[in-house]
Amino acid sequence: MVIALKEATFFLSYSIFPNFFYFSQRTIIFILQNMIGIIDYNAGNITSVERALKHLNIDFILSKNPQELENCNKLIFPGVGDAAYAMQELKKSGFESFIKDKVAKGTPLLGICLGSQIIFELSEEGNTPCLGLISGQIKHFYTIDPSLKNELKVPHMGWNNLEFQGDCPILKDLPANADYYFVHSYVICPDDTSVIKAKADYGIKVPAVIQSGNIFACQFHPEKSGQVGLQILKNFCLM
Repeated sequence: MVIALKEATFFLSYSIFPNFFYFSQRTIIFILQNMIGIIDYNAGNITSVERALKHLNIDFILSKNPQELENCNKLIFPGVGDAAYAMQELKKSGFESFIKDKVAKGTPLLGICLGSQIIFELSEEGNTPCLGLISGQIKHFYTIDPSLKNELKVPHMGWNNLEFQGDCPILKDLPANADYYFVHSYVICPDDTSVIKAKADYGIKVPAVIQSGNIFACQFHPEKSGQVGLQILKNFCLM
């Protein structure tokens, strides 16, 4: 487990410190319930998220063990790569049931990139059953519109601005014409389109920000999107 507290980073055993930690040199006491948890399931862009939160001076715990994140009051769920592999790792690590349980109890969750997709029911990538936290499927660009094969390069890789629609707390204080960094071949297709809070234009209108209750998701990488991406992470962590 990695715990980052402002300018210090500590590597600790949860079994020794079940509810809070004490360091005599600087008399640091902090309660796990006030911490951001980063889910490490061997399929996430962990390093960039860590750096972003450290830059923002936001305390967090990074762990491969669900028990060590049990008392965190918010969870960040990064992801890169293949949906089938990611779901395999979530099941193997115990994070599949952990995430479902925490979300059901009202803990805010932020999915990033692949993490924004596998919160839905089914991914066309490998025909993979996913977490099912929100109704909908994940489809390839060319499935949505086969004519794009002749005119659109996939994966969608690069910078796009967003078209906001509706209120969303993680989009607070963002400029209208900023760009965000995308890398993906599959597209979020929610059953209820009212959960879409921002779209990007890449051949089709790509759902880029999702909110359904306490579940938030960014198809792009906020941790790689400069100041506007940092603002999104800050908004989520401090809301």
